[in-house]
Amino acid sequence: MEIKPQRTIIILAIIAAALGFFVDTYDLLLYNIVRNESLLGIGLSGDQLLSVGIDLLNAQLFGMLLGGIVWGILGDIHGRRSVLFGSIIFYSFATLLNGFATNVPVYAVCRFIAGFGLAGELGAGVTLVSELMSKENRGYGTMIVAAVGVLGVVAASLVGNAFPWRTAYFIGGGLGLLLLLLRLGVHESLMFEKSQKVSVSRGNFLLLFTNIGRFKKYVFLILVAMPIWYAIGVLITLSP
Repeated sequence: MEIKPQRTIIILAIIAAALGFFVDTYDLLLYNIVRNESLLGIGLSGDQLLSVGIDLLNAQLFGMLLGGIVWGILGDIHGRRSVLFGSIIFYSFATLLNGFATNVPVYAVCRFIAGFGLAGELGAGVTLVSELMSKENRGYGTMIVAAVGVLGVVAASLVGNAFPWRTAYFIGGGLGLLLLLLRLGVHESLMFEKSQKVSVSRGNFLLLFTNIGRFKKYVFLILVAMPIWYAIGVLITLSP
């Protein structure tokens, strides 16, 4: 009797995390797909398409950088489930408002807030799935999350080419709100609940830098990801 409820909790967590990553990759790639069309739509032209386009991308990335730190701290203090709710709320409303943008400052604010919200998605989702599953099986769970999530890129391409840029943003925001409803049934990580009964330091970002072994792992993970983002986020994004 205890196995079935636990299995249901894990399956729901995997679905919620996978769809969260789906929405994450949808938005990240959607901007790249509709960038020129949207900038033309708010009155820009010529060299502005590239220069302003890069500025808006930087606003989104800075939002993700800040959001990654903030959501990580909040996740350690208040739990993974709270981050899954908070991050998707930020993303959904910012993306919906992005569809109404009529000038660069508003566009930039929307990109920043959307990036801030998106930063909490993958980290909290994968952490929740990993902590709910056994160490022997959590690799399968995170693999499913990643595989389903990458399909968001395909969806962004199809939607971005089939609909006007404002509608594409509305669709992204709507997907986020639907995902919010799904997450009402997601349970908190059992590992996190157990950790609350123990006196340990939570949400201390500086702990990454106080142990040389931990700091090296942190740096190495960043270095592993950099070539991937350079190819996808810079070369492909800015190519004709």
